[in-house]
Amino acid sequence: MFQWFLGGDEKVPGMARMLAGFGQMLDEGRHVFVTAANAYLGHTDIDVIRQDLFDTDKRINHAEQQIRREIVVHTTTHGVNSVPQCLMLMSIVKDAERVGDYAKNIFDLAELTPKPPSGNFRDDLVALKDRISALMVSSRVAFDQQDEEQANDLISEAEAIEDHCDSKISQLVSEIENRELGVSYALAYRYFKRVTSHSLNVLTSIVRPLDKLDFSEHRPESEN
Repeated sequence: MFQWFLGGDEKVPGMARMLAGFGQMLDEGRHVFVTAANAYLGHTDIDVIRQDLFDTDKRINHAEQQIRREIVVHTTTHGVNSVPQCLMLMSIVKDAERVGDYAKNIFDLAELTPKPPSGNFRDDLVALKDRISALMVSSRVAFDQQDEEQANDLISEAEAIEDHCDSKISQLVSEIENRELGVSYALAYRYFKRVTSHSLNVLTSIVRPLDKLDFSEHRPESEN
């Protein structure tokens, strides 16, 4: 979808600038997710990272607003030919912004939970955090290069992560006896899944037309 704009055409410097800003949003989003997740898992002191997390989220929000303004200018200048790309960029910019929101949710959970996760669930959440972080790094590379083959592989990985989170939530609902811990863990899996889902939406922009954005070809319509 963005190949024409990434080709270095001097006629579209505004789009190149917007895509650079979007890439920065992806990097900042991974940073706040990992920071918040580490706080929840007990790897980082909450008070130490609080200001950095909220400052980074503000930068993400500011970048989204800046890109929106530039989209308006760009479509006015370049006309209807750029509308599909601009609409898609508008959509995935919102996905990048939502990652920051879910990172704040994870941080809130860290503040509300009396003690960090423990046992098998903690081990699984640690591994899942690292898996999602790696996905986000690779997604940035795939987007920058508009690499469809890599994007399809990453889409499959993202969907596997989503399924894993759903499975753990179902397990928590049916098995765990400590209600307080069960709610905390289930919310953590839910927020981890949502971060993954927004990364997945970005990946679909590489391989899907605008009308299929955010929809998986591998899942039934009811699961999209």
